[in-house]
Amino acid sequence: MDSILFQASIYLAAAVIAVPLAARLGLGSVLGYLGAGIVIGPLLGLVGAETKELQHFAEFGIVMMLFLIGLELEPRALWDMRDRLIGLGGLQIGVTTLLIMGGAMILGQPVNTALAIGLIFSLSSTAIVLQTLSEKGLTQTGGGRNIFSVLLTQDIAVIPMLAFLPLLALQFVPSLGPDGSIRMKPEEDAHHSMSLVDGLPGWGVTLVTIAAVGLVILIGVYLVRPVFRYIHHAHLREMYTALALLLVVGTAVLMSLVGLSPALGAFLAGVVLANSEFRHELESDLEPFKGLLLGLFFITVGASIDFATFYKSPFSLIGLTLAVMVIKAAVLYGLSIIFHVEGRDRWLFTLGLAQAGEFGFVLISFALQTHVLQTQLADKLLFVVALSMLITPLLFIAYDRFQHLMDASKDTQNPDDIDEEQGHILIAGIGRFGQVINRLVQMAGFKTVVLDNDLQTIQLMRTFGFKGFFGDPTRPETLHAAGLHHAKILVVALDDKDAAIKLVRYARKERPDLHIIARAYDRVHVYALYQAGANDIVREMFDSSLRAGRYALENMGLTEFEAAEAQKTFYKLDRVALRELAELWDPSQPVQKNTAYIEKSRALNKDFETAILESLEAARPLKERTAKDNTE
Repeated sequence: MDSILFQASIYLAAAVIAVPLAARLGLGSVLGYLGAGIVIGPLLGLVGAETKELQHFAEFGIVMMLFLIGLELEPRALWDMRDRLIGLGGLQIGVTTLLIMGGAMILGQPVNTALAIGLIFSLSSTAIVLQTLSEKGLTQTGGGRNIFSVLLTQDIAVIPMLAFLPLLALQFVPSLGPDGSIRMKPEEDAHHSMSLVDGLPGWGVTLVTIAAVGLVILIGVYLVRPVFRYIHHAHLREMYTALALLLVVGTAVLMSLVGLSPALGAFLAGVVLANSEFRHELESDLEPFKGLLLGLFFITVGASIDFATFYKSPFSLIGLTLAVMVIKAAVLYGLSIIFHVEGRDRWLFTLGLAQAGEFGFVLISFALQTHVLQTQLADKLLFVVALSMLITPLLFIAYDRFQHLMDASKDTQNPDDIDEEQGHILIAGIGRFGQVINRLVQMAGFKTVVLDNDLQTIQLMRTFGFKGFFGDPTRPETLHAAGLHHAKILVVALDDKDAAIKLVRYARKERPDLHIIARAYDRVHVYALYQAGANDIVREMFDSSLRAGRYALENMGLTEFEAAEAQKTFYKLDRVALRELAELWDPSQPVQKNTAYIEKSRALNKDFETAILESLEAARPLKERTAKDNTE
């Protein structure tokens, strides 16, 4: 136990020191994690053999990342991407495989080994690329979306690659392991795990696989909502997190049992839940786990780099790494021309996917077990994969530098590059007040994202055809998941006064340019929201009270026009008075003890009375005013 805690302390300390330093130097978090791994592994030797086992655990961060990506993609959006998935992604894998295969054959590798090497290096790093795109805010650009399409195709392609590699197996030739011992045959060296498809005929494997995928879809559509309702009654924050983890872990386990990629299964589950009202809640619950596990994965990649292999033939390995990256970059650049990826997006697409990926580790390990590759060659390939991943953050830095040098006037943006959700209205709280706002705005043709932590209200909204999402609007993670950074307007319609102030203050700090409309309980609440940074503040009972007052005036003998003029005058004066009184309001003392506030309020009341009487006088018909003047 002490050893585990000691190792955990080393990994956490390395991350805490290296990542903020790398971020401050403008290198990005991924390079910081990789550098931390190199320092505690090859350089200082603080971690050792446990790194490989830990890496298998840390790869779960990739599974979570793909689940969260799936949550952002509705099935319709996935269908709309089919041309990019099949065309762009499929061509990238096919052409890259053939070119690298040809290069390997030139270097003396047999056809089957060369084909395996081509398949391994055709993949790119989903973890590094998507993490870096997210940090730099490039996910929704044209280049970012094309990169995602290719990465998704690659993740799907891993499954047939794993099925195809054993067909390339060599005759068994005993080879020496790192310790000088003779390696066992693949079947003796393999690690056996639970499987639902072992021993089944081909048609049986197909049926079980289809059944597993169908089960994931059925669970997402029919089971998640009842389970969420069940745990909602417990009113325990941690239960939502537990359910989110259960969904991802359970899906990954099910996919593993039928021989599919856990990451692909998690992505499928995310897509199924993309339209769910729990989407933003799931995203905010899983985001911290994803970040930590991905960070741990990058550290283990850095720690597992075998510099002993590098020292034996450094120039050869560097040359192979650069050759692989140049070939991939050339293919990507050519495809960007064919698929009309223009300007900065073309360079982002080319540089972003030029590396090998983490699935390369999986394929190399599997190829070694099935005797497609020999040990010495596998060690070299592992180093090339790791080195290319290490270079990738530097390519993104080069892209940033190159981007600043480009002439902005020559870099036109495609209309397709604009995020569909840009400029939407974020509504926090969907009680009686928020519902009216949401209906009005949506029926006027504008998009809204509604957040509320009352599950029954959200489900009732969806029954009537209005989309809303379950989650606590005051949680920063939930707000960001709902799109705070690209919202144009935030409407704060929460019942809880303190929660509304907290939300307005946080949103104003994060987005100084955001227009915030807030619901206020009373005048004092108006002052607090004003200080917190709200632009427009609406007292929840104010307008309805004015209407009721107008009806009272009409029934006391005033005409509809006179009553409306009195109402309008009172409304304008009250808005001016609120701003003046807000400057005198002191949150540290009650208003009844604030002398300056009371004196100003009394003076304003007299002004109100005078102004309203004058407006009534002006609103009376000319005939009545003339008759009144004559009698006087």
